[in-house]
Amino acid sequence: MTAIVHRYGRTFARATRNGPPFYSILLFLFLALISGAAFGHAVAEGDKGYIQEISGVQLMSFIYLGAKHMVTGYDHILFLLGVIFFLYRLKHIGLYVSLFALGHSTTMLLGVYFNIGINSYIIDAIIGLSVVYKALDNMGAFQRWLGFQPNTKVATLIFGFFHGFGLSSKIIEYNISPDGLVPNLLAFNVGVEIGQLLALSAILIVMGYWRRTDSFFRHAYSANVVMMSAGFVLIGYQLTGLFVA
Repeated sequence: MTAIVHRYGRTFARATRNGPPFYSILLFLFLALISGAAFGHAVAEGDKGYIQEISGVQLMSFIYLGAKHMVTGYDHILFLLGVIFFLYRLKHIGLYVSLFALGHSTTMLLGVYFNIGINSYIIDAIIGLSVVYKALDNMGAFQRWLGFQPNTKVATLIFGFFHGFGLSSKIIEYNISPDGLVPNLLAFNVGVEIGQLLALSAILIVMGYWRRTDSFFRHAYSANVVMMSAGFVLIGYQLTGLFVA
């Protein structure tokens, strides 16, 4: 991975001479991402009302809600993109995604079951920080600044915990019925994992095509800059909300 970082670091200067079209695309993607990133863990108002009204075991409904949340969760997708950005082998992708899923599932389930709520602005700001961290990691920043590479597996697991607390905090706010709570939470988690697989599949398809082109190493650094910028916007939005609220 170090060799890859060095390679696209050297080609970044050449990439900036390719003209404005690529950066127009980057700007468009950046605006599209941050337009939804600030609400990456929000639950739609219709879904919120539905969660509050239903009771009893509703497995299919909660599977659908979990999958919908994951597929539309821009913060999740950005972090997953950062995690697999330089992973080529399926066994490595599976390992990192499993670590993220383990962390995410653990804190989501335990957080709701034991009613462990964290201020949503704070937890979502930390989730934005996870995106920034992974983008910086992909750019080789920590090796330059610290002189060593932090353990990426541990970081993925830890940030997975925070992503899970982000969701559990939202669910707690919506006062989900205790009737059928455990099976409904498990169903929701199954839906989240289904949504994660769908999002990951789409990311891998796009990345697979991109990696086969010469532009991948020319623009990889810039793509991570955009990712990092979206993370900072998410952090700023959430901290502003915290102080205003």
